[in-house]
Amino acid sequence: MLVDDSLVVRSVLERIVDSQPGMHVCAAFASAGDALSWLANDRADVIILDIEMPGMNGLAALPHILNEASHARVLVLSSNCVEGGPAVIEALALGATDTLAKPGRGSFSGQFTDVLVQRIRSLAAGPASSVRQRTVRLAPVAAALPEVGAGPLACIAVAASTGGIPAFASFLANLDRSIAAPILLTQHLPDAFIPYYAQQIAMASKRTVHVAATGQRLQPRHVYLAPGDGHIMVTRVGRHAEILIDTRVVANGCCPSADPMFASVGDVFGISAAAVVLSGMGRDGAEGAARLRAAGGRVLAQAPESCVVWGMPGAVANAGTADAVLNPDAMAVLLSRGGDAGAGDDRG
Repeated sequence: MLVDDSLVVRSVLERIVDSQPGMHVCAAFASAGDALSWLANDRADVIILDIEMPGMNGLAALPHILNEASHARVLVLSSNCVEGGPAVIEALALGATDTLAKPGRGSFSGQFTDVLVQRIRSLAAGPASSVRQRTVRLAPVAAALPEVGAGPLACIAVAASTGGIPAFASFLANLDRSIAAPILLTQHLPDAFIPYYAQQIAMASKRTVHVAATGQRLQPRHVYLAPGDGHIMVTRVGRHAEILIDTRVVANGCCPSADPMFASVGDVFGISAAAVVLSGMGRDGAEGAARLRAAGGRVLAQAPESCVVWGMPGAVANAGTADAVLNPDAMAVLLSRGGDAGAGDDRG
């Protein structure tokens, strides 16, 4: 489905899509309101959504579109989606699966066509069983949560990819402020997006957020975000833990990858470590989570009903590594009940 107020853009996109084997434009609308009305009774697999439109703009419409089209994947196509721009992070935070910068008039051909077709095929390629219902409102925390682990937390390591930005926001919002353990986050994003995403986390959480760099000492109530061109790891230096950014290629091909992060956190903090695996495609984090669990740490995986894609958490759950499979808010409550190590150093 195409949603763009420009007749020219809709016509060009329709011509591109309909010329591809296995692709067909099922509907095209000039406004988000008309698109929502259509989605109330019909279905689209991939939705290409503009941002700047009269009436309800694309970002305002996005949560409503996802509620109506729970199985669709949304590609936000806008001139506002320049690399590293705030609209990209906002769109992903609201549940878009991907973003792409709209080219200037007369440039809807050649490389742009190839990239657009590849993105659409990628969005539609996942097996239906891996794509779960999306909703902005997560299920209420269960009254009775399982017992997971014992003792204080010294470090929380979080892995996320597609759908992980809103999931992490929910997790952080529900984590008790008394939890002082430093948080390491590996979110699959290009390097140019990372600084803005770090600012967004800081504004939303009131915590100090760093783009991780080698030599930073882990501090209580601080969040360390992996850069887009390296894996965030921790190492013990005397009585405290420090960040180490590793740029070596890992077996799963992801950069940044959660596997080295989880493995190093398990090695340094042992039973005081926790791994949280949020929505995302693929298996990144599965091997590292197993190593963290073997070191005595606890592992939590996001439940399928709140995931955009139950790939990464599903790999952990299906391997039997997860201590619990919960929605992000329930994960936070569970860890909050588990106590806190306070400083993130001198323990492990």
